[in-house]
Amino acid sequence: MSPADLLLGRKTFDIFTSYWPQHADNWPGINEVNKYVVSRTHKKSDWMNSVFLKGLADIKKLKKPQAAYIKVWGSTNLVQILLKDDLLNESWLNNYPITLGKGKKLFDKGTTPAAFTLTESFVTPGKVIMAHCKRAGKINTGTVGA
Repeated sequence: MSPADLLLGRKTFDIFTSYWPQHADNWPGINEVNKYVVSRTHKKSDWMNSVFLKGLADIKKLKKPQAAYIKVWGSTNLVQILLKDDLLNESWLNNYPITLGKGKKLFDKGTTPAAFTLTESFVTPGKVIMAHCKRAGKINTGTVGA
């Protein structure tokens, strides 16, 4: 794991904490990094370096120039808050070759418009398209391919 703290929603944290503390050999460093958890119900955990945040104000305190690199895994409700409040600097979007017809919308109501630039991408052996995008200044509208 590249050096980065994690920002997780409560549901993703519950999934992670039930698995990763006992399987850290599959994700070296997962136990050592800070795990910031946004939750109204959880206050503490036995998983080392877990820090609980109450909401948006606590998240904004994490985003400072001297702060460590922070990654969000899963946590779609949390990602929607980050998108709405323009707190997302980059993203990895994974496009799976399947449609389910139902499910959560990542870019739901209230997402703040923002421009991103594709910095790298690849296709996994299972045909998942993984795209790494970083913030890119003002939004430029135009035609596809322009």
